[in-house]
Amino acid sequence: MDNQGFAYREQIGAPGHGVAVLDYLSARYRHSTAAQWEAYIHAGLVRVDGQSIRPAARLRAGQHLVWHRPPWREPEAPRGFAVLAVDADVLAVAKPAGLASIPGGGFLVNTLSSCVRERYPDATAVHRLGRGTSGVMLFARSDVARRRLARDWRAGEVERVYRARVDGRPDRGEIAIATPIGPVPHRVLGTVHAASPTGRPSRSVVRLLESDGRTSLVEVTIATGRPHQIRIHLAAAGHPLSGDPLYEPGGTPRAGTGVVPGDGGYLLHALRLGFRHPVSGAARVVECGPPAALRCR
Repeated sequence: MDNQGFAYREQIGAPGHGVAVLDYLSARYRHSTAAQWEAYIHAGLVRVDGQSIRPAARLRAGQHLVWHRPPWREPEAPRGFAVLAVDADVLAVAKPAGLASIPGGGFLVNTLSSCVRERYPDATAVHRLGRGTSGVMLFARSDVARRRLARDWRAGEVERVYRARVDGRPDRGEIAIATPIGPVPHRVLGTVHAASPTGRPSRSVVRLLESDGRTSLVEVTIATGRPHQIRIHLAAAGHPLSGDPLYEPGGTPRAGTGVVPGDGGYLLHALRLGFRHPVSGAARVVECGPPAALRCR
């Protein structure tokens, strides 16, 4: 599917001060080569403070940079979703695996947010799920819902329970994982979130449901919501998600590959979401049945 292009905007921070615009873009956004960025700049697709700029021009902290990306053909993705619960303030839907939650990584139209807004123009995603993850995703439909759900999310007052299939068998029926998560170097993206001693505090509780010794079905409850937390934590505990192409035992990216977080192959499903209704205050629980490969036998 072709989209209509997009304007990516950012404000230059201290690390970009004094750096040539071509060097800045080439180092920060590695999806395009230096030659491609130079062509974009010469074509007038990159502007700083509303003006065209030369590749060698030096940036200043505080300037506003805009890259007007021309229309492009997006990768195919499943665009269907099921409504699990809806009222004037909140909307919960079942996200299919393979569909990005929000724009990014080459996807603009083929995202759940875009698909949902075709039917519910007032809906704004409260959180996100990885492209390869299926299950419950919550949207706010009013300003008060957006504010209050964001507040409860930050305060850790939203229950989030997942199903996953992992390699091996955990040695205990229930384990708590608190490996810090933060950015680490990545060959393609520059950085990617992974296990890091300098990362932010994170906590997941993993409960074993069943195992054949080679793989195990587990239920994971997360108290924090770091990017790719479940994938990283289970890998850090020595049990990566089966088929995960990115994270290896230890919770770090596999070395020497061009795999990015959006690449699928693993089985992870958002099973249950519990929250207070942002207007009525009533306790709400939304569930989405797992795919066959994540059901107990």
